[in-house]
Amino acid sequence: MYRRIALLAALALMALFMTGCFDSNPDDQSVPWSRPADWERGAPGFGG
Repeated sequence: MYRRIALLAALALMALFMTGCFDSNPDDQSVPWSRPADWERGAPGFGG
């Protein structure tokens, strides 16, 4: 009986620690992940 209670408590704590919340709209992110930054566009040393 004690093992079952300890297992359930451990599973409940694990579930609490593994979950999280996201409270802002994903479209409001400040980082534009769909396009590279200006410094990422070319190979170094080739200019242009």
